[in-house]
Amino acid sequence: MKLSRFITEHMEEILNEWDAFAQTLLPAAEDMSSRALRDHARQILQELAVDIDSEQSALEQAEKSKGMDISEDSAAATHGELRQLSGFSLLQLTSEYRALRATVLRLWLPHVTQITEITTRDMVRFNEAIDQGLAESVVTYSESTVRTRDTFLAILGHDLRSPLAAMAMAGHYLALPGVGTEATLRVGSRVKRSAATMTAMVNDMLEYARGQLGGEMPITFEQADLQDIFQASLHDARAVHPECPFELSTTGDMSGSFDSVRLQQVFTNLLNNAAQYRGKEHPVTILAEGKTESVTIQIKNFGPAIPPESLQTIFQPLVQLSVEEEQAGRPSTSLGLGLFIAREITLAHGGTISATSDETNGTVMTLELPRVFAP
Repeated sequence: MKLSRFITEHMEEILNEWDAFAQTLLPAAEDMSSRALRDHARQILQELAVDIDSEQSALEQAEKSKGMDISEDSAAATHGELRQLSGFSLLQLTSEYRALRATVLRLWLPHVTQITEITTRDMVRFNEAIDQGLAESVVTYSESTVRTRDTFLAILGHDLRSPLAAMAMAGHYLALPGVGTEATLRVGSRVKRSAATMTAMVNDMLEYARGQLGGEMPITFEQADLQDIFQASLHDARAVHPECPFELSTTGDMSGSFDSVRLQQVFTNLLNNAAQYRGKEHPVTILAEGKTESVTIQIKNFGPAIPPESLQTIFQPLVQLSVEEEQAGRPSTSLGLGLFIAREITLAHGGTISATSDETNGTVMTLELPRVFAP
């Protein structure tokens, strides 16, 4: 009997096996109805039967084997997304396809009287179709996982802003001279630093979530002076790292058409990052040179050199460098998003950002910003 015909005629028997296995996938399946457990299994089997009998060229077969023919509109794709939303793990999702493959072959083979070329072809096409369905389910499961994570980050970041603002105001008040004792002053200063650190993390988290959820980073260009932006960024960085000496040196014209708020975020992230990884005896420096059509900015710190392989990844999201023993006592001010956000804002200005690191010259972040961005 042809495998496609067997699947069609023995659909209920196969589905009952599917139901029995799905019930074992705990804890996700514990409180699900039989209809929810079965989900799109019938449609998946119908698509398998159609796929087995459909014409397929050698090129189409090769593309399918390389994952180049993934559909996000199939029953398998919908099944993957719904399983993620129902709390199934990726391992449980893939085990459903493993069980389905074994079930169909186990039930079908007793109906095969002899192995022919058609039988072999059916088995090959069935395995291809199962693998295709699994790939489509995994793709949509993974995409749903990312969307869920990014939505959570966006909601969390937004909801943290109000209590953070209250915390910052309380710290500022407690740090005012004459409000309390010396102990109160120290506590207030610590609260201010913690609030500044958490605010920077929340801002980075919101920018990352906005980008991942399909939103564009809003950029507002206006005439501005980088000297003022540097001073604002240094103020923010000193609030987080009061023990770190920061030095600023500028030459030439610092004016241009910039988004001051965004660039302050860039420089604050870079300064915080440099302060986090510097050697204790060295300052963090900003060197800026105004040129005819652009401004070159270098932010430098001396500390353990970043390995060449790590330099290739530090501008990727959620990447954090390891902390050396001499730096281990310092609080981390990063979620692994600061350099990623800095790169995105720099690119939105039509600029470039790069990093070099060695024991002789230290770690240097170099930005080249045009005075006027021409899209």
